[in-house]
Formats: sequence, structure tokens, C-alpha cells
Amino acid sequence: MDIKRTVLWVVFSLSLILLWDNWMRYTGRPSMFFPTATQEAKPADKAGANPSNAANTANTAVPQQPANAAATANPSTVPAAAPQAQGQTVTITTDVMKADIDTLGGEITRLELLKEKDAQDPTKNVVLFDKSAQRTYLGQTGLIGGPFPNHRTPFTAQPGARSIDGNNDVRLVLTAEQNGVKLTKTFIFKRGDYTVDVQHQVTNASGAPVSPSLYVQLVRDDGKLPGDSRFYSTFTGPAVYTDADKFQKVPFDKIANGKDNHATHADNGWIAMVQHYFVSAFVPPEKTPRDIFTKKLDNNLYAVGEILPMGTIAPGASATMDVKLYSGPQESKVLEGVAPGLELVKDYGWLTIIAKPIFWLMTHIHAILGNWGWTIIVLTILIKLAFFPLSAASYRSMAKMKLVTPRMTAIRERHKGDPQKMNQAMMELYKTEKINPLGGCLPIAVQIPVFISLYWVLLASVEMRNAPWLGWIHDLASPDPFYILPVIMAVSMFVQTKLNPTPPDPVQAKVMMFMPIVFSVMFFFFPAGLVLYWVVNNVLSIAQQYVITRKFQAPAAS
Repeated sequence: MDIKRTVLWVVFSLSLILLWDNWMRYTGRPSMFFPTATQEAKPADKAGANPSNAANTANTAVPQQPANAAATANPSTVPAAAPQAQGQTVTITTDVMKADIDTLGGEITRLELLKEKDAQDPTKNVVLFDKSAQRTYLGQTGLIGGPFPNHRTPFTAQPGARSIDGNNDVRLVLTAEQNGVKLTKTFIFKRGDYTVDVQHQVTNASGAPVSPSLYVQLVRDDGKLPGDSRFYSTFTGPAVYTDADKFQKVPFDKIANGKDNHATHADNGWIAMVQHYFVSAFVPPEKTPRDIFTKKLDNNLYAVGEILPMGTIAPGASATMDVKLYSGPQESKVLEGVAPGLELVKDYGWLTIIAKPIFWLMTHIHAILGNWGWTIIVLTILIKLAFFPLSAASYRSMAKMKLVTPRMTAIRERHKGDPQKMNQAMMELYKTEKINPLGGCLPIAVQIPVFISLYWVLLASVEMRNAPWLGWIHDLASPDPFYILPVIMAVSMFVQTKLNPTPPDPVQAKVMMFMPIVFSVMFFFFPAGLVLYWVVNNVLSIAQQYVITRKFQAPAAS
């Protein structure tokens, strides 16, 4: 049996499985090979301490104990008996974002990234937080542990600048008081920064000690993003991180089914809402006790958040709790500076150990060339040089195999009724001609993990988003709009097939000639940057294989 062809069939089969796996995830079914990292929810004293429920009772009394909060109204709606107060929208604009904050609860209801164009409509910008008929994606904070201001309490916006203009930052101060407890929220937006500082000051004028807890939470529907590919998908949903449990993705369906409702206690970590290329994350101070939770709020509506006890506040005293909110692109260097482990939201799949060094090398090449397309080409050349000894051995083996193909065909014809004798004769031929039938397999086997890793690097890296190469390629993270690269790849695969030994079996020979077409069709839906890598790799392989094959053919012709 020709091991080379077997390996190619395995690669082809794995590619089809990869497409099927992504289709399964796209349609909301469980993934076969890229399961999300989760853990069973651990019991905790405050497992029911979900501010999403407590905070939504508007101006009605909130239970004193967070543990009882789960019994209160659903946070996605206000109880019909309680009329909902009206708020005003305050818009803050910096050089990188525009944020709408509702004075009702001080929640972030819309956040537009001014430097990130929408993939479907380049005339518009990417919008993360949104509160519309189509989307629900909100950032909320408030107090629980008593009838205190929460994300349904009317706040008053203090006068001040609403645009950063020539300053380094712009601040929005909101105040609310309930039952003698005053909460002052201060949003600090900085120039060139996707991190918003959210300061909370609690002042007790009630005449009795209070023990509030601050909650921060991200609320989002489970709808698919516009433009999600049917052939590959990335994770969308909540994520949590602690030093003990590390990075964990929490799929919406597991929250809905009650299989992963977090109730984790820690003194570190963050919570996030992840989508392709972008992330929003609340990051409390380190060494601050917190309870992390996930919760289904309503049909297709979910929350992930943290509860941070503020201790006992005596009458006339104040306490503060500041958190950071990052909401922007998944740029590795930026995320590393915001919080430990936050860069892990950039999902490289199960081959992260290979993908991260590849991206690290790409960033250094890009720093010199300034173009991600040429960076991919140079990276391909470097990878090819690294595998050169293995490739050379493979092509020498295939060249020898090609020379003895007529003899192999004769052996098959002579012993076609006796497979055992045919295999023995083949082994004798390999031994006499010093041919290793496995010699052509190793380079392919080694390159498969590199190929898959680069696939995830190109798929996950926002740096590739809208990155042009030349001519018709305006976005290396999207498929080739005119399918030119997939066609070139098919031609290169056809040439490679011609250079390889012709299978003795006519049916196998036809299948091998047909495979370039199948692969090119499959690659129509892959990112252009990935196809560019494969095209360059094929061209280099053809040149190397042609030179080696000619060296073996020259003596035979003389």
C-alpha cells in the first residue's frame, strides 16, 4: 500500500472533519475536536448571590443578603407592577470609542469602536455594547446587600465635558442615593485606550452601619454575529479566569442547561464576554475577594459577573471599589497589559503551544515589513527552510519511487491474485532499491500541526482583520473575493501530483488527480492569508521536488 496516498487521504478526511466540526459549532451543536474548556460548578456559600436578579427590582426593596438575591425578579425585565423610571443617554467620545451610558442605572448601553470597521458594512464601525431590538449587550454595575442603588436606580449626571477633545481623558460622574446610601460612579475614558476606569464610591448617610457588595456584570444575548461563516466559527460567550482555575470558556448552552453555572470564590481574576476578534472584560483589583457567577436571565439572555464585598461602612464613612472595563479588539500585547491571562481570550484552539510562537514570529517579521501578506510569505519561507532536510529526504524517496513505478506495476499484475506474495515482492523491491515507503510521510505529518496552528492564528488575530496584501486582497482574514488564490493552489497541487509517483491503480490515479479540485473548493471559504501560505508552500515544494527529481532522472536517461 502506498503510504503517501494514505496520508493524503487522512489529511483530506481531517479537513472535511474540521469543516463539519465548525459547521456543528456554527449551528449550536457540540464541537467534536475543539470543546470549550469548562468545569463543573463548585458549591459555594453565595451560589445564589446573583446581582442580576436582585438589582432588577427597580426601586423595590432588595434583600439584605446576596444569597437570597436569586429569589427576586428576573433582571432582564422590570416587574410589571413597578413602573420603570426613565433615564437619559449620555454620550462620551474619545479618539477610539463612543460610549452611550444611561442615567437609569448607569449602565453602558452602546459602545462603538471608532477605529474598527464593520465587516459587513465598511461605512460603519464595530459596535460592541448595544441595546436595541436586534441585540442586547450591556455593562452593568451596582450594589447589593440591601436597598441600595443598582443598575435600575435613576442616577444624576454631573456637568462636565463629554468629548476628550485635546485632553488626555474625559470623565462622567453619576450619583444616586437610596435609603441614605449614596453611590457615586465615575467613568474615566482615556485617549488611545480601550480600558475604562469605573470608580465606585459608597457613602453611608443612613445612620446605621451597612455592608454592601459591589457587583459588575456583562449581559448578552446568545445570537450569532452578522457575517459568521458557515464553514468556520469561533467562540462567542462568557469567559472567566482565576489563578487557580485558569481560563475557562462557558458556552451559553451549558449555562442554559444548568451544566456550568459558576459559583467560584477567589481573590483574583476577571470575567469577560468574548466574540470573534473582540472582548469586553471587567477586571477588579488583585487580592480582592470576589464571587464569580454565570446566570441565565431570560430566554436567550445571559450574564457573567463578579460580586465584591466592600466591608462594613460606618455611618458618615465612605468606601471605594474601582474596576477596569476593557472593551475592544483582542490585541495580544494590549490584553497582556490589562490583566493576567486576558490574552487567552484570543482563541488559538487546541494547538496554542504552536500557534503562539508562530504569531510571535509573525509580529517580529511584520515590524520589519509592515505588511501582513508579505509577512505570511516570509514566514512560509522560514518554515520551509526549517523543514528543508525532512522535505529533501521525502522528495528523494518519492523520486526513487517514481523510477521504480513500472516495476511496481508489473509486480501488482504478476501477483494480483495473491496479496501476500505481492507485498513480499514489494518489500524486496524497496530493500533492493533502498527505498523507504514511509519516507514521504514525515514532512506532511509534521506540517499538519503547523498548518492547523496557522489556520487558528489567521482566524483569531484581529491584526489580520481588514489587513490588505496587494491588488484584490483587501482582507487577509476573509476569503479571497475572486477565488484567485484557491485556483492557483489547485494548479500547484495538480503540478505536485504530476511530480509524484503515479499510483499503479487507475482508480487511485484518478482520485489523486481529482483531489486538487476538491481542496481548492474547500479553500474557497478559508481566510485568504491561509490560502496564501499554502500557495507559497506549494510553489516552494514544487521547485524543491523538481530539482531533486531531475537529479535522479538524469542518470537514468544517460
